[in-house]
Amino acid sequence: MTGTARAGRNQALHNQALHNQALGEYGERLAERHLVAQGMVVLDRNWRCEAGELDLVLRDGAVLVACEVKTRTSVDYGTPHEAVDAAKLDRLRRLAMRWQAAHGLTAHGLTAPEVRVDLVAVLRPLKGPSAVEHVRGVG
Repeated sequence: MTGTARAGRNQALHNQALHNQALGEYGERLAERHLVAQGMVVLDRNWRCEAGELDLVLRDGAVLVACEVKTRTSVDYGTPHEAVDAAKLDRLRRLAMRWQAAHGLTAHGLTAPEVRVDLVAVLRPLKGPSAVEHVRGVG
């Protein structure tokens, strides 16, 4: 591969990464609006620790919700639901516990809350409106 070809390939990969990041951010904003409209309260966005990231952390009444947001432009490579397997669910539950330990419960009006993992699947086709599906208590 020549230097010019390599530079072109690197630029294409960079552009794809930027597209994927923008798509993910779009989906997270749409998911947040949807969940807030359902009465949930956002406690944190894109919380990270060495073990991973939680897209959204919310309070749904007395329940702490760790929400995974999956955004796709098509289902050609699988649905958003298929991207959340048992290992991913276990990791999300562990991350929710870490979030609790890092932030304390009473600061957010929660005392020994139930913890739930939700999925918001956003389908953003190239044409037409986006579709948002909220699945409570996945797994």
